[in-house]
Amino acid sequence: MFPATLFDYNGVLIDDEVVHLEAFRDVLSPLGITLSEQDYWERYLGFDDAGAFRAILSDNGQQPSDDQIRALIEAKRPRYLARAEGALRAFAGAADLLRRRAARGPVVIVSGALRDEIALGLSVLKAEEAVSAIVSAEDTTHSKPHPEGYLRGIDALRRLLGDEAARAVAIEDSISGVEAAKAAKLICVAVTHSYDRDDLLRAGADLVVDRLEEITDAALSALAGRSLPA
Repeated sequence: MFPATLFDYNGVLIDDEVVHLEAFRDVLSPLGITLSEQDYWERYLGFDDAGAFRAILSDNGQQPSDDQIRALIEAKRPRYLARAEGALRAFAGAADLLRRRAARGPVVIVSGALRDEIALGLSVLKAEEAVSAIVSAEDTTHSKPHPEGYLRGIDALRRLLGDEAARAVAIEDSISGVEAAKAAKLICVAVTHSYDRDDLLRAGADLVVDRLEEITDAALSALAGRSLPA
């Protein structure tokens, strides 16, 4: 069995991508940029806020400075939180899976979301006590598919588990997230909340499920048995 679990947040535990899309639109509209739902899902979904803003502005012929990116992130933060208050929806089985995995070993959230956004979602799930550490956008320089977030998550686990930390399993929903987990040399389970099975398998997912309830102890034990050295 895997000794620990690294969870992505948006799209795995909390169904808030539409909230993010609308918050992006709130901030981008005064700049004359229209963000379509198709472009968001196909092009920008896997980025953290900094990466998304930089890519969106670049795609629209603008070359933003670091100061402008920071200002856009801070402008989006209250808009996301205002839209999210009372509107966040957890994916079925999310809270139960967090608690089940925490009973088996430490749980770390590794996400491109901001820390206060993650805290809000964990409060909605009523599962704050299940999480040992959080790696958020504030903790990284690079967004997924760069492995930095997962490497920091492994470092957090290493303080609790020593060398066993490298044997953790990652739970993802996006192509860039799967690629980040695999670049960090992690076994990765992907759920088809955001992308279809074939896309996730091509990205490198070791197991793809349609629902979080399918990530059972038995399924993870079987995956560990065929994926990890004895």
